Amino acid sequence: MKKKRAFLKWAGGKFFMIEEIKKYLPEANCLVEPFVGAGSIFLNTNYNNYILADINNDLINLYNTVKYYNDSFILHARKLFNNKFNTAEQYYRLRTEFNLSSNSKRRSILFLYLNRHCYNGLCRYNAKGEFNVPFGCHKNPYFPENELYAFAEKAQKAIFICQHYKKTLLSVNNNSVVYCDPPYTPLSNTAKFMEYSKDRFGKQEQYILAKIAYLLSSTRGIPVLISNHDTPYTRKWYHNAKLNPVKSRRLISCNSLTRKKVNEILAFYNPTD
Repeated sequence: MKKKRAFLKWAGGKFFMIEEIKKYLPEANCLVEPFVGAGSIFLNTNYNNYILADINNDLINLYNTVKYYNDSFILHARKLFNNKFNTAEQYYRLRTEFNLSSNSKRRSILFLYLNRHCYNGLCRYNAKGEFNVPFGCHKNPYFPENELYAFAEKAQKAIFICQHYKKTLLSVNNNSVVYCDPPYTPLSNTAKFMEYSKDRFGKQEQYILAKIAYLLSSTRGIPVLISNHDTPYTRKWYHNAKLNPVKSRRLISCNSLTRKKVNEILAFYNPTD
């Protein structure tokens, strides 16, 4: 089956790791993702139901808009994908409108526009919660119409929720499997954590996530898979899991000539081990 691409550009997206990740996702009725991101795993698995959560309210608002109002969304979003709006002046005007808007449908349209026109497809907010990624100077930003229709069709099997990962994990039902793709721990002391929302995800949160994953597996029999960079920290946090090193093709540089594979790890908390 041909892999389905997400309609969003997303730092840390899992498109190139789909087959590796699927090896460690057992059969279940429901797949739960506390950090859904661009949704590549959701789009390329076949569970009966999905609980897909994220702390980024703009992301979840967009997904619910696409799920329930896809035709209207595409009609209005397509209008922003032409040369008229592919300028720095228009980009910053629409970015300001997005940051000031309280209309959920308009924000969802603008969020897609910003994602496809901003620098390197980043999603970053300042301390005030304002989207602040600069203009990307793309020659011809792609309008992902086919991907939007595919997502909307699959989304009928999913519930999208904006909430903290701990709440998502602690409410997991039996006959579920969990996949966690948290903001990655830095590869070096000089690197920074990815900031997908205005809330930071530091070492303490990484430790808590690993602890909850172990408890779900050991006390409730729920399989949990976590992906992260392969570092001394992650190997320490995930010592109760089976560690599976992988080489990721995730694109982490804005310069295509310097993009390279990085060392990642898939930590599998398997109740049957």
